[in-house]
Amino acid sequence: MELLEIYLLNLVITVAMFIVLIFRAWIEFKNYKVMWKEMDWHKTRSTAKEILKAEKELFQKIEGGQELYDILCHMFEVED
Repeated sequence: MELLEIYLLNLVITVAMFIVLIFRAWIEFKNYKVMWKEMDWHKTRSTAKEILKAEKELFQKIEGGQELYDILCHMFEVED
């Protein structure tokens, strides 16, 4: 092998490794976005749980409030 062929082989290997790293970074970024959305939904759910439990009596005083309360509990996965 000549020196030029070795340099070209090294360049091809370096470019291939760079492409693999870009692909892995893209996959990690997508996973990060999914995890971020899940954490955001968990925070929203926990806030809704606190509010629903604190305002349960208010829902029962209004007409149709119990049905609305049940729907919101089901939507935010609140257990009575």
